[in-house]
Formats: sequence, structure tokens, C-alpha cells
Amino acid sequence: MLNENEKELLREIDTEKAQLSLTFGENVLADTHAFELHITEEKDLEGLPNQIKEMAAEIAQSKKIKGWVFTLDYPSYVPLMTYAENRELRNKMSLAFGRRGFQENDHNNTAIILRLIELRKNRAKLLGYESHAAFVLEERMATSEENVINFLEDLYQIAHPFAQEEWKEMEDFAAQNLGLNTLEKWDTAYVSEKLKQSHLEMDEQQLKPYFPLEMVKAGVFDIANKLYGLHFEKNNALEGYHPDVEVFEVFNREGDFYALLYTDFFPRPGKRNGAWMTSYRAQKKGQRPHISMVCNFSKPTASAPSLLTFQEVTTLFHEFGHALHGMLANTTYVGLSGTNVFWDFVELPSQIMENWCYEKQALELFARHYQTDEPIPMEFIEKLKKLAHFQQGLQTLRQLGFGFLDMSYHSKGATAIKNVKAHESAILKRVQFTKDHPENSTSTAFSHIFQGGYSAGYYSYKWAEVLDADAFELFLEKGIFDPQTAKSFEENILSKGGTEHPMTLFKRFRGKAPDPKALLKRAGLVENT
Repeated sequence: MLNENEKELLREIDTEKAQLSLTFGENVLADTHAFELHITEEKDLEGLPNQIKEMAAEIAQSKKIKGWVFTLDYPSYVPLMTYAENRELRNKMSLAFGRRGFQENDHNNTAIILRLIELRKNRAKLLGYESHAAFVLEERMATSEENVINFLEDLYQIAHPFAQEEWKEMEDFAAQNLGLNTLEKWDTAYVSEKLKQSHLEMDEQQLKPYFPLEMVKAGVFDIANKLYGLHFEKNNALEGYHPDVEVFEVFNREGDFYALLYTDFFPRPGKRNGAWMTSYRAQKKGQRPHISMVCNFSKPTASAPSLLTFQEVTTLFHEFGHALHGMLANTTYVGLSGTNVFWDFVELPSQIMENWCYEKQALELFARHYQTDEPIPMEFIEKLKKLAHFQQGLQTLRQLGFGFLDMSYHSKGATAIKNVKAHESAILKRVQFTKDHPENSTSTAFSHIFQGGYSAGYYSYKWAEVLDADAFELFLEKGIFDPQTAKSFEENILSKGGTEHPMTLFKRFRGKAPDPKALLKRAGLVENT
């Protein structure tokens, strides 16, 4: 038990931590919105899809300037880095993105990071723990920082050889086909996309006409109906918190009101990048939840509706999985409802939903051309399945790097950190193949761990992938819309919240403990024998 002085110290630490986390996010947002790339020559836009050029022109018009404007918001930044032939523009955008929170201005986050690490360590010590990670992981499936490090390290040893082969393939392809003899970090997305096109003989932009946002949204609602009997009815009489926000009433198969769902899908000033789910009012006995799912997709233009990349489709499904976890909650207390579960279990409902994006039965429900209403061709579906394996070694290494960096800030040895940039460079060296740039920092915009709730928890994305790959294998065995399997997943996972230990719930659904082999098989990170 803490004495009164210790309780007061704990309150002071919590207050300062909360303020610093808020300021961290505000600094990232300020630097994100302070940068604009203004292009006046159309030749500089070579390679960019027409819809992206049109969006950039509309941004310029909104600012009453001629030409095209690109920003560091994801719907603007990612397409330019992926498709722009102009290497100099990619260079400018990449370095600007990496400078967020790391410039010589009032928005520099390095001191905040060092102070947050110190506060988290002091708080843990005050509560009797050796480190912030030890405190956090006591109520996680992983249980200890040693288990987390071993988990990440085991995956690293498996993924690294595949990543090396994939990087060598990228280098050879870039040299032979693109005239790039040395790959920089602003080349990787561009070269990767070109290589993917050559492998699949398909530009991913060819997929976008089959994924208009409204159809994808209707599709994910339809899938939820087939699995869990939910019905979604838009209610224009209910006001959202912004004109872009739509409000849906959700009913169960008996017609009972079950939840309110707010969908918020477009960027706007003051809205941060990324995608997330928020529970405005959690479920408890006698109270149904109010849930929002938030994304940042390209807005409709004068000539086309909002069209999603396949990655954006999986993002929407991912956040909808979180929303289902909140909407289908059935517990007595708010504190144990919905996503109030162990942090390394919270991504299971979201990540398992992504699997339906690759299945023919599911795609047939919503993947239709926005102009012709033609269903997505079978050959595209087969190529989507191949996409699931593309550069999984490199993608796995990238996620492991974030996990290693997170743990390095919050484990026992974190007290020795004096220089944020030097520290992260040492940690990330083993997962990166491009040159490090001294003017850029990953940590100063690492909002997951310094603004969000993922400190000592970023590993949970990969941990949950192990869970979701194994869980979805049961759907594949029984049928992706099998009612009994869906009922079991709802009753044992989605509705239970944090009322029981997650391993108990998983075993009750799956009939066994999770097996990493399912993830490695799905990602293609196993040798074919």
C-alpha cells in the first residue's frame, strides 16, 4: 500500500504523463500540417494515378493557389511515395515525414520522450516493479519482458533470411529496370510497387475501381450480418460530431437495438493520421454501446467516388473488427466490456476480420466496379491471395523493429538512454536495409507508444497475428460463414470482453493453444517441402 506522500507523487506523475502524451501528439500533428509540397509543373506528377492528381489539385484550389499540393496526411503522402516517378519529390516528402517531432522548433519531441520514459520508470518503481514493461506485462498474455523479447527474437530469426532475399530482389530489379543502383528509404515503396506489378502483372490501381467506399462499407455490414446477425440502418436524424460523420443504428437478429456506430472516414484539419476505433459509451448491464470507427481515406472528387486501395479495404475491415468487439459486448461492468481486455488480445477481433478480404465468398458480396457494376474478376482475386505473401519478410521485420524499439524504451535497461536518435539508430540497424538519415527520427512521431496506449505493447500486433491466423484456420476448415463457428467466436471472444483470461477464451473457441505455424504458413515464411 502506498502512503499519502507516495499517493500524491503518483498523482503528480500521472498528471505530467498525461500532459506530455497530449503535447507529443499535438507536436506531431503540428509538424504534419506545417509541411506542404507545392507542384506547378505537371511533368513532376508522372506516375501518379489520376484520382491522386485530382485530389492534389483540389487541395491547391482550397488554398487558392495554382497547381497541385501534397501533404504529409497519409492519403496524400503514401500515393506520392508509392507512384511518383520523380525521385527528388519522393526524397523531399520522405525527409519531411521523418522530421516530424525532430526539428529545431517548438514541436521537438526528444525531451518529451526522455521525460516520459523517466516518468514511466519512476511510476513502475513506486508501484514495486522493476520496469515499466514489467508493470504493463503483468496483465498481458505474454506476462514478462523476457517472453516478449524472446517472441520478437524468434520471429526475427525466421523472417530475416526471407527479408534479405526480398531486399536483394528489390536491389536487382531496381538496378536492371529502374536505373537505381543504390536504394534510399524514399525509393522502397516505389520500387516495391513496381516489383509487385511485375510479379502480379497487375497495377494495384486496377483494383481501386472495384472498391468504392460505399460498397465496401455495405459489404462489411453484410459480412457482419452473415456472421453475427447484425443489421445496420443509417439514421440521418442522429447528428454526428462532424458533417462527414454518418450514424448507424445497429440491431441484432431479433430486431433489438444493439449499438450506435459512427463512421468517420475522411481527413480534415486537426484530425490525426491513421485509423482507430473509439468507444464513446461502452456496454454494461442495461446500456448499449456507442462506437466510432475512424479512418483517413481519399475524399470523393468531382469525377469519382472515394475509391479504396486494397490496403485501405483491409484497414476498414480491421477497424470494423474492433467496432464489433465493442458492439457485441455482453458484460455486467464497463471496465470489462468490449476492448477492455489484455492489450495483446485486443487486436485479435480486428486482425481476424482482415482475413475475409482475401476470400472469394466475401469479395463477391461487395467488390464491384463503381461504373459498370461488374464483379471483381477471378484473376484479380487469385492475385490478391498472392499479395498476402508479397515481401512478408520485409514487412515482418518492419513491425518487429517497432516492437524492439518500444521494448528498448521501457525495459530494465532504459535508464541508460541519453540521446533518442542515437538509441533508435542502434536498435533499428538490424531491421533496416537503407541508410540512416541523421535529420530523421522514428521515435519522435511514434505516437503508438508515446501518445497512444501501446507502450511496452507494440509487440501485441504480431502476437495477435499468431492468434488471428490460428483462429481463422477454424473458419477455413468449417466455412468462412459457418454459423456455429461464428456463434462460438461471438460467445467466447467478442461478447466476453475482459471477464475471463484471454488464453482461456481462446482455447475454448479453438480447442487448443495458439500455434505460430498458422501465421508463418499464411505469410509464406516457411520453406516449401
